[in-house]
Amino acid sequence: MSEPASWPLDDRGAAYGDGLFETILIRDGRPLLWDEHLARLARGCRVLGMPMPDEHDLALPLAEAGAGLEVLKLMLTRGSGGRGYRPPASPAPRLRWRLTSFAPDASRWRLGVRVRHCRLRLAGQPLLAGIKHLNRLENVLARREWGDDAIAEGLLSDEAGRLVEATAMNLFWRRAGRLETPSLARCGVAGTLREALMSRVEIHEVEAGDEALDDAEAVWLGNSVQGIWPVVRLDDMSGKVCRRWTLGGLHRHFQAEAHGVLGYPTPDAF
Repeated sequence: MSEPASWPLDDRGAAYGDGLFETILIRDGRPLLWDEHLARLARGCRVLGMPMPDEHDLALPLAEAGAGLEVLKLMLTRGSGGRGYRPPASPAPRLRWRLTSFAPDASRWRLGVRVRHCRLRLAGQPLLAGIKHLNRLENVLARREWGDDAIAEGLLSDEAGRLVEATAMNLFWRRAGRLETPSLARCGVAGTLREALMSRVEIHEVEAGDEALDDAEAVWLGNSVQGIWPVVRLDDMSGKVCRRWTLGGLHRHFQAEAHGVLGYPTPDAF
């Protein structure tokens, strides 16, 4: 089921974004959060009406993984066929993959990051909420909003102003003594690190706007490749500072929980 990296012009993934992908951290040949990635891929296949690849095929790239850290990108499309938007009755999916070496930016773990609000608003589509499908144009357009490398990420809200996620990471905060993360019932990607943390730590899914960050004692961004970045500054769309946070024990405790899952250094080793 695995194929070379070239795309036929009639591949539905290239033509319509009709497919799914997973980005997996590999440490010394071992995939991190492998079960969570497979579970999300399986959910996506059910939603899109595509057969799930055999786990043996999905694991084939691991035989080529070397020592140290790498990132495995798996891409699954519906394949070719059908007429226009109408998909083939019996799809023949294409599975492609790429392994690349990886080195996380430890300064963002240690010093925290500056983020901004994005102008773009995510459209609600509950059917697709949570899965990692190939049509990521909203994220691409949001990421075009800034070119300043001092800004690590942009926060995305939906059309009603409810916080959802960052362009490539999930969002977490502590407010009134409890950990919270935006609900992904309408849109957004359910990250595998988010899933793992929610099974280990009490994190409440909430519907909240920017006021949640105004009241937050600590804020973080995280995903299964980069780990957890504490947020130390939040800007509005014009670059005006909305809020600052001083790094402290609250930030480090949550960071340590996540980094223990990924095998990254915990704060006492920074």
